[in-house]
Amino acid sequence: MAEVAARPVVTLAAPLGRGRDGAGAPRLLRRAGKHLLVQRGDAELVAVDPGTTRPDPVGPNSVDPDSARPCPADPCPAGPDTAGADSEDAAVIRFPAPWPSRYGTCAVAPDGNLAVFAGVHALRAVDPAGEVRWEIRHGCWDDACHTLHTTYDEYASDHSHGYADKGSAVFSADGTLVWAHIRGPLAATGPDPEAQDEWLVVDAADGRVLGRVDAETAAVGSEHVPHPDPARMGLCVGEGQDGVPMLWGRWDGQRLSVERFCDDERILMAVSPSGDRFLTVTHCEETLAVHRTEDGSVLCELDAQDGVARHPEADPDDLDADVALWDYTGGFLDEETVVAGTSERDWEYGEQRHWLVSADAAGMRVSARITYPFPVSGGATALGDGTWYTVSETGDALHVWSR
Repeated sequence: MAEVAARPVVTLAAPLGRGRDGAGAPRLLRRAGKHLLVQRGDAELVAVDPGTTRPDPVGPNSVDPDSARPCPADPCPAGPDTAGADSEDAAVIRFPAPWPSRYGTCAVAPDGNLAVFAGVHALRAVDPAGEVRWEIRHGCWDDACHTLHTTYDEYASDHSHGYADKGSAVFSADGTLVWAHIRGPLAATGPDPEAQDEWLVVDAADGRVLGRVDAETAAVGSEHVPHPDPARMGLCVGEGQDGVPMLWGRWDGQRLSVERFCDDERILMAVSPSGDRFLTVTHCEETLAVHRTEDGSVLCELDAQDGVARHPEADPDDLDADVALWDYTGGFLDEETVVAGTSERDWEYGEQRHWLVSADAAGMRVSARITYPFPVSGGATALGDGTWYTVSETGDALHVWSR
């Protein structure tokens, strides 16, 4: 098996650290050619423009200063080691959170000037000053609750609401629209015991609901996968053991139309830079596939069993080690190259592995194993500009890589 060395681009410090005040893992987003480092805590959501951070030397986990270079498209700091999010010249934007992080998901506009919190009972758009720009109330994500809540305080002390199902929201590529997956009904339509999940297109400026459809799902959770065309969006809905519906929406300025692809069996991972293709993995992680966005048809696919060798550190008598599985994270480095991992299975045996996968007219195949200058943990997330990132094992830093 050929090997390709990962070249360190930059290491970005998580602005909230990890675990402190409910902080989750940091994420690096790329929208309209710009990068944004995002991390959610219980009290706030922090967004950092990594192109304005000043690199600060750190300890033994630093990247090699001679190999660091700017990110393509939108330069990340090309410094010796870690870029500190709170350095004096960093563009750090803080959004006060309306409820703790366990009560929903969140999204940040590409320009960093607005955040949307998708909570148990409402979508709420907040600016950095903490002002509520708009709010859309909807049915409660706690299946046992049929109340159209008006505030988070109504259920803050109720244990079950802390484990409610979740929807999601995301901004379109140009930031003008918010696509949101909510539990029905909208508060404006009144109580409806039969209402299930709805998919909305919302004007990001004022919160007007421009379009809505019955998603025909029963979500435990969901995730949007943006398309470079602001009028298009992918939505992957987790229904537990019942499947993973994949919806593709199109907004023509008047009507929201939806198609459902892949027979509820594949998880949507990423869209290619052109928007013409998308990447999926089967629910049980055995098979990667690249599809045509227009109709969802499979262009090429690859079983982990056929592409990935048995982990070299596994016990020879461990038959489970013969079964390789793909991670749920990955993505396109460019139109015909995918980065994918097998880390979820690998960690049982030792070093976690990532792979370059070619997806072209000749089919889908592993072209090389990626090697790193120091051990990495978890999956690899591609940014569509030739780079990808991994999160440190402790969750307090994010490493950006290129080939």
